Amino acid sequence: MARLADYFVLVAFGPGPRAGSEEGHGQILQRFPEKDWEDNPFPQGIELFCQPSGWQLCPERNPPTFFIAVLTDINSERHYCACLTFWEPVEPSQVRPEAPACRGEEEEEAGERPSPSALVPPTQLFAPKTLVLVSRLDHAEVFRNSLGLIYTIHVEGLSVSLENVIGNLLTCTIPITGGSQRTISLGAGDRQVIQTPLTDSLPVSCCSVALLFRQLGITNVLALFCAALTEHKILFLSRSYQRLTDACRGLLALLFPLRYSFTYVPILPAQLLEVLSTPTPFIIGVNSLFQSATQELLDVIVADLDGGTVTVPECVHIPPLPEPLHSQTHSALCMVLDPELELADLAFPPPATSASSLKMQDKELRAVFLRLFAQLLQGYRWCLHIVRIHPEPVIRFHKAAFLGQRGLVEDDFLLKVLEGMAFAGFVSERGVPYRTTDLFDELVANEVKRMRADENQPHRVLRHVKELAEQLYKNENPYPAVTMHKVQRPGEGSHRRVPPRPFPRLDEGTVQWIIDQATAKLQGAPPAVRAEKKATVPSGPPMAAIVERNGAVHANSARRLEVVRNCISYVFEGKMLEAKKLLPAVLRALKGRAARRCLTRELHLHVQQNRAVLDHQQFDFVVRMMNCCLQDCTALDEHGIAAALLPLVTAFCRKLSPGVTQFAYSCVQEHVVWSTPQFWEAMFYGDVQTHIRALYLEPAEEEDGPVMKGEVGLAEAGAPGKEDKEEEEEEEERSALDVASEQRRLWPTLGREKQQELVQKEESTVFSQAIHYANRMSYLLLPLDSSKSRLLRERAGLGDLESVSNSLVTNSMAGSMAESYDTESGFEDAETSDVAGAVVRFINRFVDKVCTESGVTSEHLKGLHVMVPDIVQMHIETLEAVHRESKRLPPIQKPKLLRPSLLPGEECVLDGLRVYLLPDGREEGSGGSVGGPALLPAEGAVFLTTYRVIFTGMPTDPLVGEQVVVRSFPVASLTKEKRISAQAPTDQFLQDGLQLRSCTFQLLKMAFDEEVGSESAEVFRKHLHKLRYPADIRGTFAFTAGSSVHTASRQPRTTKEKSPSLRTLSRNLVKNAKKTIGRQYVTRKKYNPPSWEQRGQPVPPEDQDDEISVSEEPEPSTLTPASALKPSDRLTMNSLVERACCRDYQRLGLGTLSSSLSRAKSEPFRVTPVNRMYAICRSYPGLLIVPQSIQDNTLQRISRCYRQNRFPVVCWRSSRSKAVLLRSGGLHGKGVVGLFKAQNAPSPGQSQADSSSLEQEKYLQAVVSSMPRHADAASGRNTLSGFSSMHMASHAPSPRARVTTLSNPTTASVTRRTAPRGKWGSIRAGGRSSGSSLGVDVGSRLAGKDLLGTPQPNGAPSEPGFLRPQRAALYIIGDKAQLKGVRPDPLQQWELVPIEVFEVRQVKASFKKLLKACVPGCPAGEQSPASYLRSLEESEWLSQIHKLLQVSVLVVELLDSGSSVLVSLEDGWDITTQVVSLVQLLSDPYYRTLEGFRLLVEKEWLSFGHRFTHRGAHTLAGQSGGFAPIFLQFLDCVHQVHTQFPMEFEFSQFYLKFLSYHHVSHRFRTFLLDSDYERIELGLLYEEKGERKSQQACKSVWEYVERLSKKTPVFYNYMYAPEDTEVLRPYSNVSNLKVWDFYTRETLAEGPPYDWELAQGPPEPLEEERPDGGAPQSRRRVIWPCYDSRLRAQPDAISRLLEELQRLEAELGRPSERWKDTWDRVKAAQRSEARQDGRSTPSSLLMSSVSHHRRSLGVYLQEGPVGSTLSLSLDSDQSSSSTPSSGRQAARRSTSTLYSQFQTAESENRSYEGTLYKKGAFMKPWKARWFVLDKTKHQLRYYDHRVDTECKGVIDLAEVESVTPGTPSMGAPKMVDEKAFFDVKTTRRVYNFCAQDVHLAQQWVDRLQSCLSDA
Repeated sequence: MARLADYFVLVAFGPGPRAGSEEGHGQILQRFPEKDWEDNPFPQGIELFCQPSGWQLCPERNPPTFFIAVLTDINSERHYCACLTFWEPVEPSQVRPEAPACRGEEEEEAGERPSPSALVPPTQLFAPKTLVLVSRLDHAEVFRNSLGLIYTIHVEGLSVSLENVIGNLLTCTIPITGGSQRTISLGAGDRQVIQTPLTDSLPVSCCSVALLFRQLGITNVLALFCAALTEHKILFLSRSYQRLTDACRGLLALLFPLRYSFTYVPILPAQLLEVLSTPTPFIIGVNSLFQSATQELLDVIVADLDGGTVTVPECVHIPPLPEPLHSQTHSALCMVLDPELELADLAFPPPATSASSLKMQDKELRAVFLRLFAQLLQGYRWCLHIVRIHPEPVIRFHKAAFLGQRGLVEDDFLLKVLEGMAFAGFVSERGVPYRTTDLFDELVANEVKRMRADENQPHRVLRHVKELAEQLYKNENPYPAVTMHKVQRPGEGSHRRVPPRPFPRLDEGTVQWIIDQATAKLQGAPPAVRAEKKATVPSGPPMAAIVERNGAVHANSARRLEVVRNCISYVFEGKMLEAKKLLPAVLRALKGRAARRCLTRELHLHVQQNRAVLDHQQFDFVVRMMNCCLQDCTALDEHGIAAALLPLVTAFCRKLSPGVTQFAYSCVQEHVVWSTPQFWEAMFYGDVQTHIRALYLEPAEEEDGPVMKGEVGLAEAGAPGKEDKEEEEEEEERSALDVASEQRRLWPTLGREKQQELVQKEESTVFSQAIHYANRMSYLLLPLDSSKSRLLRERAGLGDLESVSNSLVTNSMAGSMAESYDTESGFEDAETSDVAGAVVRFINRFVDKVCTESGVTSEHLKGLHVMVPDIVQMHIETLEAVHRESKRLPPIQKPKLLRPSLLPGEECVLDGLRVYLLPDGREEGSGGSVGGPALLPAEGAVFLTTYRVIFTGMPTDPLVGEQVVVRSFPVASLTKEKRISAQAPTDQFLQDGLQLRSCTFQLLKMAFDEEVGSESAEVFRKHLHKLRYPADIRGTFAFTAGSSVHTASRQPRTTKEKSPSLRTLSRNLVKNAKKTIGRQYVTRKKYNPPSWEQRGQPVPPEDQDDEISVSEEPEPSTLTPASALKPSDRLTMNSLVERACCRDYQRLGLGTLSSSLSRAKSEPFRVTPVNRMYAICRSYPGLLIVPQSIQDNTLQRISRCYRQNRFPVVCWRSSRSKAVLLRSGGLHGKGVVGLFKAQNAPSPGQSQADSSSLEQEKYLQAVVSSMPRHADAASGRNTLSGFSSMHMASHAPSPRARVTTLSNPTTASVTRRTAPRGKWGSIRAGGRSSGSSLGVDVGSRLAGKDLLGTPQPNGAPSEPGFLRPQRAALYIIGDKAQLKGVRPDPLQQWELVPIEVFEVRQVKASFKKLLKACVPGCPAGEQSPASYLRSLEESEWLSQIHKLLQVSVLVVELLDSGSSVLVSLEDGWDITTQVVSLVQLLSDPYYRTLEGFRLLVEKEWLSFGHRFTHRGAHTLAGQSGGFAPIFLQFLDCVHQVHTQFPMEFEFSQFYLKFLSYHHVSHRFRTFLLDSDYERIELGLLYEEKGERKSQQACKSVWEYVERLSKKTPVFYNYMYAPEDTEVLRPYSNVSNLKVWDFYTRETLAEGPPYDWELAQGPPEPLEEERPDGGAPQSRRRVIWPCYDSRLRAQPDAISRLLEELQRLEAELGRPSERWKDTWDRVKAAQRSEARQDGRSTPSSLLMSSVSHHRRSLGVYLQEGPVGSTLSLSLDSDQSSSSTPSSGRQAARRSTSTLYSQFQTAESENRSYEGTLYKKGAFMKPWKARWFVLDKTKHQLRYYDHRVDTECKGVIDLAEVESVTPGTPSMGAPKMVDEKAFFDVKTTRRVYNFCAQDVHLAQQWVDRLQSCLSDA
């Protein structure tokens, strides 16, 4: 029984502290009883809660209000304060004299009494007065009625004593629970019935939950529910206090069976608002008046009950319920709240059923949440660990096992709930095995199966909800037929009447007397003890996952388990070979949970008496499998794998020597789980539970081996993977909870001694387990080699990161361990003690925690603390012996290291380090989706030689077979080295590893074997770095080959010069150069602008080389005139003349040195030796081609205008159009401004600048004059543009600009073939980088957009005047930024074409991305071709190739049409070189031969100073710059052209790849250093001749190619069949470009195939040495795309035939003929054969295979129909020399006939073409069309534009009757001669045509007539 009410209090308004304020405070006038109850002291602060908004006076009398506030005391007891407030007129004592009237009314006299009339005087103020009832029971209705009764008696003046009523109220007692019904009366003729709920544990909610859902809606309430469970702060706002109370009560009711244990204040008074900023979670209600005060709360979820909104701040994340529970709950709530929803769509809805009452709906909603908790916590009792039974149960919950078995390890919501305070309370309250049960216990034990079955059937769910709701309703209202309450109420409007008197002061004595009477009576009565019905709490079915996540994934898991079982049985039967074969499959299978469980079970079967001694191999296998199991265990071990293995790691062992045994635990320590405190706690409690259970079981039962159960079965308890037999046993055996329940039931009946004995037994059980665990933990935490402290340092801080018990690994421990690792001092003892200390601290913390929780006595605990250090020390000593002996073990048989074959001169620097080569992102090698064998991971060794990094090894997968895997790259090509932690395929530990990436597109991703110490790995890295970046270029392999390089301190200049004379020559040359340059050069050097990629950065030291090597001699000497060559210079000159440039200049007819010295005036150009001392330009060759008219001494002045002094020089001349190609560096402004603003127009330092720019102008004029076409050109007005300098600077298109067409049929030099049909792709096209797009000005100039009306389709300007303006004589292609300052030619003989080029840094960035795309470092998440293509596109490599090709084709066009071009980009040594080389390659067939290509590279790249060393970061100085693949990009462009024109190149694609590889490999000296000057200084340039005979190794790549070409046709292209005058015009659109297979292909069998000596392995025995009479299939072999070299395995037919010839010759004993001679003979024979047939065909044997290839394509400039830019494009039809027939016809006939058939008759195929105006059909206008007369097909076709491929219409000439002169009709073109019109009459209609002039019209008529007559 309990008191209905504890206290009755009367609280009134008291004036506030400040005078004149209407704010007051509450005063307690009276309280009953005046003395506190002993069991329940009077709660403080009631006066604040009576008026939560503050005590205020009011001008009118408000109706009485009622609400219930809740106060929580220090013991977490809740006190319900029912408050009824009414208003009374203010008494004078309540207001200070100067208090103003409320709301601005006139003041009232303080002493004035209210008149006794019924009406309220207008100035009257009213003060609130509150009756408060304080109770610990929550009977809201009873409180409302009781206080109402007291108020009614007072207001209505009933003749009932208030003291009696209050006394009765305070003495009324009612039962707390049990469902009894009690009628009470307070002695005023009233009657109330109180019903108590059936069970105390279920909350009473009336309608509060239903109201909460009505106010906020389903989603919001679910959010609040989740927020409350995950401990967030929740604030309710409403204008009604009662609503706030109800909402808070409703939310708490939903949380059942969890109890909310944080701050709970349904109504918070205004004075206490600062409570809202408390850091702890809370549920609080506040009146909406104070909403503004809640605005700045950042982490509070605000629910506005009146507005129906819930606001969640950004920083707060509420984890949602796990699916599918969330959606199931949501739909169930919908069904309850809106039953109509299900029927809304029915055609014939059933008659409306009456909705549930609000009270019933409330219970249904609660039932939904009750079901939710039952599903969420289903099986929770299986995860309870009972640690102590007596004297009080101690219960722990195994969170990890619960999460793991529910399949919700990742679920944020459940994790937070389980870690919350509410759940901790739930465990301690509901975990007790013997107690009274309630609805939730029954639900979670018995109804779970039903709930799972009902999941997808809404009506059954609803039925279940209603059943539960009935029970909940019955709990609150056990007696349905309640007698009506009878309580008096005040009359209507009674509050407005003035009561006869204020609320009277009550007589304390009377009330106290009534209370005392009642108390005395109660003390006399016997205590009513209600016997609690306790019982064993049912555990319910074992757990199941909420949702079976990977249901279908492991469909074949039974097979996997079979494999695991077999492997283990093979291991224990000693069948090691069998086991080894299965091991990789087992290790893969162990990724699955079922296989890991199976492994632990199988291993348990092989343990007898807790010990299993294995031999070394068995031990090794078992440890590997255990490690594999453990590596996927998280720190919490949710699936109990580590728990199941823990007893095993102390059972399996091997004998190392007599008396020394190594246990498995010393090999499985490196796993996170062992250093996780929560894991050890759960394990400890589990074992304790087992032993406590065994303590109470009958001895008979105990014999069954409960110890085994404890060690092993625990982790399995309730695990889903158990077998049937175990489950039956489980049912027979009583669980620990059952045992505990039985013991708790018997406890009261036991005698005191017996009780003491049991408590003592339990305590010592826990204590002994604690000792056992201290040992176990030391086993797994102390590393085998305690000097290393390896294990702990890797996991130092892990304990901190974990949740609740995170005190385990504190900072001190982490700190000490980190230090011990870092110091590496060699004081082993110090380190050992450090490890020991750390482990001792870890174990001590664990012991403290578990022993205090399990109630171990303090003496025992102290004893443990003393024992732990001894245990650890003892274990360390044991381990020392084990460690010592294990070192002596014979090493595991690892595969023999395969030594790589080395090149002559290549030496090993570091012998093989054992590593595993891991698969990278290229999945071909690892099997993967491509299929094929898993060649990677491979086990082997990495070797570092003076030339390469080489891996050789074998695949780890034993099923692949004995394949040797080789991956290597030159050390010099290393671009990035990264340390990684990788997992070796055989072990489960993370090993140190390295990832090496090279610019030859190789990636070595290696994990070092454990035998490789970190020191060896470090040594490897240092050596690698030293070899990659030698201090001096002489340190590279090309110089050191053969001179043992790995003596650490090598002098930089030890290489002995073989030929002293050459050396002295070089020295003389350099000395002279230094003299010549003198100080003048040095001072000038200062003004060089920073080079392109370094602008804006300090110039790196290597750029200063020039100053360093220039001696500042005082004498300023001028340049020696060419005529007076000193004898000492002669030798130099001869050497220079022999250089490639001179040979080429001679071939091109640009003059020889002798002719230039004698000044043969007839030649327009001459060779000048002005730079022979490299005095003018360091990076240019010694001999240069300049215009004849330019004096040598002016060249120096001109050179100042150009960056790096690279002034324009001629490098190629077209043999046909005589146009020349020039190259130079970009222009730069002089003076200081120029330094910083090189891109702005120069502000010249007057005289000097002017003179040099005049010189420059003269120079350009000289170039123009040297061209035959333009020598006598008048005023070149009709040039590409009429831009003035102003327009030039402003980049605005000029309206005067003229338009040029390059298809000029009247120009003799431009043949029809030069400009066939086709179109240009825009230079601005494609690519996202700002790249080399032509500026808009060029566009508008060359394309003539909108300048003269609409351009014509044929590229002619629009109608007025058919002008054919001339082209500019010289086009200067330069950076947009640099050309601003150039003054245009006054005569406009040269034209500026500004283009934007990409910078070197963009090339670098693009290359990095390309590398990552082609050779990704790690497997991509999504393996799809799309991801590769996406990364390829993002690299923008192809768009840079596209731009290079585009600009080159533009230059080719200009040159071909007779204009010269000067390419003047950046510093003149990167993009300039690329463009100039490509232009020559496309224009001149000579450069497409092997010899020519060599010459091109030597001339343009080596002599003209491309900075190979700088761009390739060859030395230490260039390390920071990184690798810029400028030359590689050029070779890629050549590859693109080669792919499009395979018959035009003498060299093969392999040749290009070979150069790509070796220009970075440093095997040859060819591509070293930045210029000829540097090569001379090092004595390289002329040494080759002197040394060539003597030295064995080739130092020049060309020499090597030459030698190799004699032996093998590998560099030769059999399809080579050139056309002599052929200019190539490749497609450049990105869609036409191919990714070069140099980037993607690899051969793991032999490594890169570009070192020919290494790549040619032994011949394949299957092919050559087959046994006689062997079946033909013996020659077959499997070729793996990434392993074998396909070319070698299956050479092309011609190579095969040549090899066969050589073999046969060798068999016949003849000296074998060179392949080239054989090939030439065959070709000659074929040619003569063709001649006898009377045809002349291009000489190729392979014609038929390439008939469909483009041989050449026409390209030309024209105004695009749309474009504003220079549109660059290519035609897709066959052009001049190719066949019009399709590939199908080609296949049908012999190619040679095809090639000859239309060869001469090309003119007949497109006999004649041009623009004609055609009159449309009736009423249609005249239109310009492009007409093509085709004699072959006998038709006249017309197109919209010249570039169209789609024919608009055809006039069949067979139907033409006549061609007659015509007359202009309406709408005909103006300004055209009448005679230009003609008509063509056909059988169907008459066509009217108009040509551009009379001459053209006549030509058309003639052509048509001749066609008709031919027919």
